[in-house]
Amino acid sequence: MSATILVVYDTNGGNTEKMAQCVARGINKVNGCEAKVRRTAKVSTTTESTEPAVPESGAVYVSTQDLHDIDGLIIGSPTHYGNMSASLKYFIDQTTTQWLNGTLEAKPGAAFTSTGSMHGGQEFTLQSMLIPLMHHGMLIVGLPYSHPGLMQTSRGGTPYGASHVSGEKGDHELDETEASLCKLLGQRVAQMALRLKSD
Repeated sequence: MSATILVVYDTNGGNTEKMAQCVARGINKVNGCEAKVRRTAKVSTTTESTEPAVPESGAVYVSTQDLHDIDGLIIGSPTHYGNMSASLKYFIDQTTTQWLNGTLEAKPGAAFTSTGSMHGGQEFTLQSMLIPLMHHGMLIVGLPYSHPGLMQTSRGGTPYGASHVSGEKGDHELDETEASLCKLLGQRVAQMALRLKSD
């Protein structure tokens, strides 16, 4: 049995992208599971502005077609005033057809975020990202307190999903605990996807 988990992220300074890579590593650790990593294109107030067809760096751009034939979805975003980024929200707002068709229904979903400070709104951001997944009928996967990193972390990590505190200038690298929690999130979603497929 195999499962494909889609990881969709937006990034500004690259921290959320590094988290996405760790989440993907966690998915790929699960036997029979494969991570499919995509990024959102930036939105602009200039209506004539368009992104190039292929991004200069990082994963290729996500489209709603990527939501078909997957077994789970994990979304990631920088924290913007306690909420997900406009780019990720814009992508989610295009998924009405998938919502009507139940494309993501009864599949595992999760979220991760990066913020500049401990009190930058990471938990609110994760909750805001989980709400549309619940509207799609997804089964939400978080991080359990049985993992010691969740209790020992001095920066990122919440039961609502993986998080990272990047610092005021965004230059703090993922620490070992933050990276391990990202991997754990990917692993848990992948394992859940396999269990659901076996039922």
